[in-house]
Amino acid sequence: MTILVDDPLWPAHGRLWAHLVSDASLDELHAFAAAQDIPRRAFDLDHYDVPADAVPRLLAAGAEKVGGKELTRRLIGSGLRIRSRDRRGLG
Repeated sequence: MTILVDDPLWPAHGRLWAHLVSDASLDELHAFAAAQDIPRRAFDLDHYDVPADAVPRLLAAGAEKVGGKELTRRLIGSGLRIRSRDRRGLG
């Protein structure tokens, strides 16, 4: 099991954001995020949105940095991916 984080490229609320995912388990993802003080409200069905300034801390804690395409590929491969069209009504 691996926790993955991509590059913080997504602008919102005056900062850049990255995505934090697990390639195997949402339980693993939630435990890792909680241990790194990432609030549960940052969870968006299959990933956490994390601010750019949190990325170094997440990497130091053991997350693996990957590009956005690799993160998506591995999330799909895990079976945990929620497609955009399936998100409606799930949030």
